[in-house]
Amino acid sequence: MIGEITEIFNNKITVLKANDVNYKNIINKYVKIYSDTSFFVGEIIGINKTNIFINLLGEIRNNKFISGVNTKPDFDSCVELMTEDEIKILFNSSSTSSKGSLYLGKSVVYNNLNIFANINSLFANHLVVLGNTGSGKSCAMARILQNIFYKTDCSPTNATFFIIDAYGEYASAFSMIDGVNKDLCYKNYISDFRDASSDYIKIPLWLLSLDDICILLGVTKSTQIPIVEKALKLVNAFKKETINKEETINSIVASSLLDILINGKSAAQIRDQIFSVLSRYNTPSLNLESPVFVPGYTRPLKQCLIIDDTGKIREMELVINFLESFIKDKIEMELPDGSYQYNLSDLLYAFDFALIDEGILNNEDIYGLSHELRVRIASILEGEYNNFFNLNHYYTKEEFINFLVTKGDKKAQIINLNINNVDDRFAKIIAKIYAKLLFDYAKNDIERASMPIHIILEEAHRYVQNDHDVDILGYNIFERIAKEGRKYGVLLDLISQRPSELSQTVLSQCNNFIIFKITHPADLNYIKSVVPYIEEDMIDKIKSLQTGTCLCFGNAVKLPILTKLDLASPSPSSSSPNIEEIWYR
Repeated sequence: MIGEITEIFNNKITVLKANDVNYKNIINKYVKIYSDTSFFVGEIIGINKTNIFINLLGEIRNNKFISGVNTKPDFDSCVELMTEDEIKILFNSSSTSSKGSLYLGKSVVYNNLNIFANINSLFANHLVVLGNTGSGKSCAMARILQNIFYKTDCSPTNATFFIIDAYGEYASAFSMIDGVNKDLCYKNYISDFRDASSDYIKIPLWLLSLDDICILLGVTKSTQIPIVEKALKLVNAFKKETINKEETINSIVASSLLDILINGKSAAQIRDQIFSVLSRYNTPSLNLESPVFVPGYTRPLKQCLIIDDTGKIREMELVINFLESFIKDKIEMELPDGSYQYNLSDLLYAFDFALIDEGILNNEDIYGLSHELRVRIASILEGEYNNFFNLNHYYTKEEFINFLVTKGDKKAQIINLNINNVDDRFAKIIAKIYAKLLFDYAKNDIERASMPIHIILEEAHRYVQNDHDVDILGYNIFERIAKEGRKYGVLLDLISQRPSELSQTVLSQCNNFIIFKITHPADLNYIKSVVPYIEEDMIDKIKSLQTGTCLCFGNAVKLPILTKLDLASPSPSSSSPNIEEIWYR
């Protein structure tokens, strides 16, 4: 017994030191506090010449540790240091199931005692890895995955990890996993189209939803969504092969031309706009050369638009009657359903017509907002980012996901998306679009959660933010995955050096935490306010951790544990430059 309880306040206990006990090196060690009716576990968080200060962590009931406390010990409870065998139970070190447990690292406090996590609890929940730059975050994630896949007695061949690799760091860590087990496979996608060493990241435009297209085009106001929706419906009308395709296009074009005829502009403006529209949007039956029948003769449509000496289109009524003959009472305008392939050129073509069809040219404010989106389509189409959307093969969503996770005749367990060669804005677009594709795929799977998918986001604060998606689209894809993804088998693994920039909703939904040294007050305060289970003494530990040492807590470990992780081997390419070697080479 190390002493007698003298004070109990909230979850803190003060113990008067016994005279015959050696109190060296007991900070952060665990104690058991028990009586005839209860058994508690606590951690020594402080000591002075007379007292020991203990933080209650949980209770042991039926030989199982339960985090948190509902009751408190009695003053006459016995307080003792836990034995190594008891510590092994807390650290899952006594687990004999290779499939059920995962080696994390070694205890900082208990003579390098091995620490294990429950695999199901760790990977069936969202995980976050936080820490200052250079503290060991990327190496930790790489090592955790290596610990999974480098097991020689069992290999998780059905696992699926997508890494959004912000700096192209992870290829070196996983490219050789097939040497451990011939059934394991790593697949690397790159964003540098000058490099022929790997496959390129691709985005099948036709598989994107209205929301995805809004994200791609950088929609910032809800008033821009209808024009994007209209453009996509026009893509469907212009591109999808149907029995009455020409009739549908004729009705849409004729309707827009009738609007131009009655918009009150001058005859010259009307003629020029009709010529402009029909020069680009026409069919074999509706174009500038289409024959217009009048009693006694036939003329092409363009001749019916001639302006007379009075400055009027003399055959206005004739033209109106001709166009009205193409109008269909019921035209079903639907969004693309992913059943056919279209590209950015098709989207731009449809978008330009949508601007005309909506009469936006007559409203300068709305035209300005819509023209911004048109410019973005054109800039992608004319720039190097167009390469992401050039696919030579049509895929359904299921076929595309299968393509992503297949290499030759083998399933890839780790799929790395190296987005190092794109700017921050487009990197965020790629991250959101792929997350949405994977989430929709899993959500529509007949057998729910039959293929769990983990999305690892390196530098997660660049993508998982409190941005305007919720106001514009009604949701943020990462927040949706954080709240709903677990039941569909889509899990987030976040890695960040700036937790205060992460979405509060996402961070609050995470159940497992690996936190390295953090010193910025804003980040520490944010963690304290958002992260569940966090205590003030844990914040104090985080501020003084050594490189490679972390505080692990959450569902996968039974209590907060100071852990020294092994170095990844091979390591990701995330180390600092060797200035001495470079300078004096």
